[in-house]
Amino acid sequence: MNDIVENFNSFFVNVGPDLAAEIPECSNNEMESLIDINSKTMFLSGVTETEIIDVINGCKNKASTDCFDIDMTLVKQIIHSIVKPLTYICNLSFQTGTVPNKMKIAKVIPIHKNGNKHIFTNYRPVSLLPQFSKILEKLYNSRMDNFIDKHKLINEGQYGFRAARSTSMAIIDAIEEITNSLEGKKHAAGIFIDLKKAFDTLNHSILLKKLDRYGIRGVALSWIQSYLTGRQQYVKMGEFTSGYLDIGCGVPQGSVLGPKLFNLYINDICNVSKLLKLVIFADDTNVFYSNDNYSNLVTNINCELRKLKTWMDINKLSLNLNKTKVMFFGNYNGKPDSVNIDGVVLDTVSGIKFLGVIIDSKLSWKPHIRHIQGKVSKSISIINKAKFFLNYNALFLLYSSLVLPYLNYCVEVWGNNYKSSLHPLVILQKRAVRIIHKVGYYDHTNILFLQSKLLKMHDLVDFSTAQLLFKANKNVLPARIQMLFARTEGGYNLRGCDNFKTQAVSSTRKSMFVSVCGVKLWNKLGQNINNVQIFIISNQDIKKWYGQSTRRRKWVLDC
Repeated sequence: MNDIVENFNSFFVNVGPDLAAEIPECSNNEMESLIDINSKTMFLSGVTETEIIDVINGCKNKASTDCFDIDMTLVKQIIHSIVKPLTYICNLSFQTGTVPNKMKIAKVIPIHKNGNKHIFTNYRPVSLLPQFSKILEKLYNSRMDNFIDKHKLINEGQYGFRAARSTSMAIIDAIEEITNSLEGKKHAAGIFIDLKKAFDTLNHSILLKKLDRYGIRGVALSWIQSYLTGRQQYVKMGEFTSGYLDIGCGVPQGSVLGPKLFNLYINDICNVSKLLKLVIFADDTNVFYSNDNYSNLVTNINCELRKLKTWMDINKLSLNLNKTKVMFFGNYNGKPDSVNIDGVVLDTVSGIKFLGVIIDSKLSWKPHIRHIQGKVSKSISIINKAKFFLNYNALFLLYSSLVLPYLNYCVEVWGNNYKSSLHPLVILQKRAVRIIHKVGYYDHTNILFLQSKLLKMHDLVDFSTAQLLFKANKNVLPARIQMLFARTEGGYNLRGCDNFKTQAVSSTRKSMFVSVCGVKLWNKLGQNINNVQIFIISNQDIKKWYGQSTRRRKWVLDC
């Protein structure tokens, strides 16, 4: 067992450098100057005791311990006794641009993902960093976030690890690009790029050069350099522990700053091509392009993909060509071997998992609904077996944990669909509700939904769609999503002053997307909906403002 943990540690430490070594050396002055130099410089302001206490109180009470066997619960219990010396240490760190070496040790727990348990690549390393390191990171992160937001450094196409952004918004951005192209009678294609161990291959020297151009320089940059260098990790499995190994590249997984640094590292990829539209969620890079002519579509894609490949080689990011796929949308009659990178022909697929949602070339969402149907059926089977020895509250908890997440996830994207398409999920949801109430197979479910304060499938779709439109009404959506919702112009209809402009569409499929059906739903709700805090309301409060009947649902606005 000692050999196993040592081999695990060696694999996790060397996987990044080994992949980076396989990437051919490439230099391109144009690619290296894609980032405009920011004349402003980030400043590290001082830390106060109150700020540290607020940061710690905002942390979750996790039981996982770091390399010193300390968990966050213990830190919260003793923080008032140690806040003064901790404040001094944090301020000294920011003043000198150095991170204490004791804060750079990671305890790594291998978590099996899938496949053969005897293959290292089928394990994900979960890094548990020192608790006080997380506090220091959060303090630095808040200052860096303020600087990034103030100067709008991150491209609008990046949705990962950013406030007020989600996977559903990234999917909406991509789908709207595709459907607008199809509405214009254009050929549309999507390339779904897969990167190998992107967080592990991140090159420190390249990152530091980019941060300097973004304005993170001086002491702030020295702090990042100190944070990245001299890091060590060991692997722990049960009672067995490996030795310490130095980490040469990559960002600490499980850290607060790691994802933010990666966003800045990959940010300039959006400037590589003026033709392609990139929708990125952390390292999940997706490319979309449309053209009136199919031949020009393929030619331009191949040309632009060569630029992207060059950028990746320069930045030491390893492209997994076997898992990179291309999809042509609409009525596609082209050859399946059209698109290639470095002579490697990309597989053409008719369906692919895109940020947790299965997207198909017809945008029907049928494969995704079938996928959910299978997952929910298995969950209901578990709940049905448990009903004989669990009470209602426990069964309701199981429903909320095993069924509802599948129905809720990005439902505003795929749920605005034909009723016949959603019918299997409607039937399954009713079956689940009957089980948790322990009633007969043919009993009516309307009263059961009301008693449980649950929304039916179609109501879940409307609820999630209205949440998105509420954010659009408050103008808090990302710029790309916000521009989908234009205000009505002119006139004296004061009751409709908060209405959005309805798009004229030619296809039924386009009319089912949130930019069209969501606007129609919002405009029907009326101006008084502004008094309802939709996006922070909980299921327990829904009954106060949402009424439902057998055939018609209405919004109750007397809250």
